[in-house]
Amino acid sequence: MNTAAKSGLQALLTPEESVVVLIDHQAFQFANLHSHDPSMIVNNAIALAESAKVFDVPTILTTVLEERGGHLIKGLQDVFPEQKPIDRTFINAWQDERVVDAVKATGRKKLIIAGLWTEICVAMPAIQALGEGFEVFVVTDASGGASKEAHDMAVQRMVQAGVVPITWLAVQGEWQRDWAREKTVPGISEVLFQHGGGVGVALNWEMQLLAARAGSDA
Repeated sequence: MNTAAKSGLQALLTPEESVVVLIDHQAFQFANLHSHDPSMIVNNAIALAESAKVFDVPTILTTVLEERGGHLIKGLQDVFPEQKPIDRTFINAWQDERVVDAVKATGRKKLIIAGLWTEICVAMPAIQALGEGFEVFVVTDASGGASKEAHDMAVQRMVQAGVVPITWLAVQGEWQRDWAREKTVPGISEVLFQHGGGVGVALNWEMQLLAARAGSDA
């Protein structure tokens, strides 16, 4: 039985407790993605991966039938160039012992999942892992389905099971938690500049104003 906290500080993510699994961000899945603009999912999946790297959060990459479905998208593979994705035949990644063993080897219980498609390759492992004692968070804006309805129904189903839906910016914010954590500020700032849309533009403007103020005080 899953006993994940639903409220309180302990319900939030920390880098030290998190492990990320990115599932099937491949050509075939993107070709049949209709719940979102594919470019948005590409952007957000890469942003999530880069954020995980900034915070040293273990990240596991996995594909399904790579020879037919295509390699992991280049932008995502480029974040972890040394890592070879676990290529599966199982639709449900949590039925592949290599994926489960990789997660368990981290010793972490807050499992963050994103992938294609939400209704199949995300929902299946999320629901199964939840039943095996993991706290499961699904990054809904780095995942997508064959239709908007398919994505939405999958999120509803997972929420009913106890999975926590979250966005990549919220994940990054919970990992950072305190701007006094100065070590990771440059890294997350760069991720926001590249992938944060209006948030990144606003942050860049704020830094411009701060630099101008510092110059005027000199």
